[in-house]
Amino acid sequence: MPYRPKNLARLMGVQTDTTSHKEKMISAAGGFAGILLVLFITSLFVPGVSGAMIVASMGASAVLLYAVPHGPLSQPWPLLGGHVLSAIIGVTMRIWIPDIFLAGGLAVGLSIATMFYLRCIHPPGGATALAAVVSGPAVYALGYQFVLTPVLLNAVLIIVIGMIINFPFAWRRYPFALTPILLEKKTETESRRKQRNVIPRSDLEYALREMRSFADVSEEELEKIYATAKRHGEKQKLKPEDIRLGSYYSHGQYDDQLTVRRIIDESRHENPEKDMVIYKVVSGADLYKTGTATRAAFARWARHEVILDGKNWHDLDGNDTG
Repeated sequence: MPYRPKNLARLMGVQTDTTSHKEKMISAAGGFAGILLVLFITSLFVPGVSGAMIVASMGASAVLLYAVPHGPLSQPWPLLGGHVLSAIIGVTMRIWIPDIFLAGGLAVGLSIATMFYLRCIHPPGGATALAAVVSGPAVYALGYQFVLTPVLLNAVLIIVIGMIINFPFAWRRYPFALTPILLEKKTETESRRKQRNVIPRSDLEYALREMRSFADVSEEELEKIYATAKRHGEKQKLKPEDIRLGSYYSHGQYDDQLTVRRIIDESRHENPEKDMVIYKVVSGADLYKTGTATRAAFARWARHEVILDGKNWHDLDGNDTG
């Protein structure tokens, strides 16, 4: 794969940020309110540095819940189950195993396995398990009471704050099952789905299972993403009359799969269905080869009209296509 800045960004996991300033401010307000309350509650049960270590795991939960309220990792069961079960495991390991290093490792490892099997993966749960082992005498003195206060109480509080903060914004309703979009989808018939040509839920579930590793996206979100992308793609389709002599067109795939064709000749006909174009491949597979197609068939293949800017192709809106 040739070096490009965007290849490095992909390797590093840099995501395209399309989040509005309003969304970011709502998330920040939720994080502030949730953690402020959690800090106060935790200080009543575990004062000092030990309490701060416990709150750290709730801070990580706040990022998930308030910044990504529709993510599978942010939903109530993963948040409650992840923290509470991990707290139980952490306290148990601290009681049973004198060696703090071994107890800490086992607490986190067993918590991960438990969250997987009980379908409540929540990464900050690992921090809760570790805090139960390493937080010191104030936490040890609580024993299993630590699971209820402050862990369960804190988890419930940030969930309630999440519901309150997000409720005024219909597209952010929390939990995800409360979003109007999902409620509308539940009333759709299968025939309506086929008419819209949306991938059936069963196929999306199968695709997620075949990935063999945990994906932080739900079937509902994947279905919504697909439907939105499909509607956008249909709006972007070129018409036969858009195909012009001398112009360049791409089929919309990226990187090494990008193919660009240039219209080098055309044959007009009284019957539009018999209009023909001759094209030459100027980028991608079959480079420099020529071919012919009806203007309508070429329009069905083409996704964007593109221009070359330096070494990269861009559509006419300036979006990088490879």
